[in-house]
Amino acid sequence: MVFSKKGCRRSEIVLDFLCKESYDLRDFVALITFLRSPDGCPWDQVQTHESIRRNFLEETYEACEAIDAGDTAHLKEELGDVLMQVLFHTDIERAAGHFDIDDVADAACKKLVYRHPHVFRRDEPDAPDWDTIKQRERAQTTTAEAMDSVARSLPALWRCEKIQAKAAKTGFEWPDTDAALDKVEEETRVLREAVASCNADAVAEELGDLLFAAVKVARFAGVDPEQAAHAACEKFIRRFAAMEAAAADSGVPLEQRTLAQMQPLWQQAKQTAGAHIKGKKSARQ
Repeated sequence: MVFSKKGCRRSEIVLDFLCKESYDLRDFVALITFLRSPDGCPWDQVQTHESIRRNFLEETYEACEAIDAGDTAHLKEELGDVLMQVLFHTDIERAAGHFDIDDVADAACKKLVYRHPHVFRRDEPDAPDWDTIKQRERAQTTTAEAMDSVARSLPALWRCEKIQAKAAKTGFEWPDTDAALDKVEEETRVLREAVASCNADAVAEELGDLLFAAVKVARFAGVDPEQAAHAACEKFIRRFAAMEAAAADSGVPLEQRTLAQMQPLWQQAKQTAGAHIKGKKSARQ
């Protein structure tokens, strides 16, 4: 469907969409184009990459939540929202004369074929691995350049993990989990010294080092640090809710208790609202 074609009236376009019983990907592309056209939605018309950047992130996280929940119906809905973001950003570039969705698909397919020589070029000896291919694509000649290319918009713990994994490929890695835990203990001592100095900048730096060291332990344990942190948040919420409910049932809410008076309720909540960390790291970092 082309909306710039002469004689194509807005009412006909609207009716065409309303009368459909089902839609396909081409309809989705056309719908986004129409919504951003002069006859479409005033809000859609004025959006930019920057104005909907957060929307893209939020929709991606919501799709991840659907995956974590194992909710297939919700996942279908959220994947549609993510795809809408892809099409929206693409249409902004199409209108600017840079590329369209076919160009996006073409580039993605070419990249996948190139990055799978073990599938598409099996007769070639000594085919490079995934990371080597990516470094070639990006003209990266050093590991430091590969580290620097890890997106800064990633969740911080995830970025730590990916940077550490690249360093480990050079052999720059602790020998075992115990050594990684020793580093956590060292960074904890240094952080205590920074806190005692009342130097906020030093505290921020040393806290970052401690978190970075903790991610190393997660890598050795085969645990996704981001998922572990999320699991800790969920566990804390459940335990706090149990403590709050117990306090309310006793007739003395938390707000009227001292910290010492809360502790028994907290210990009780820990027994009744525990949690187990789920989720392993992805094999491809």
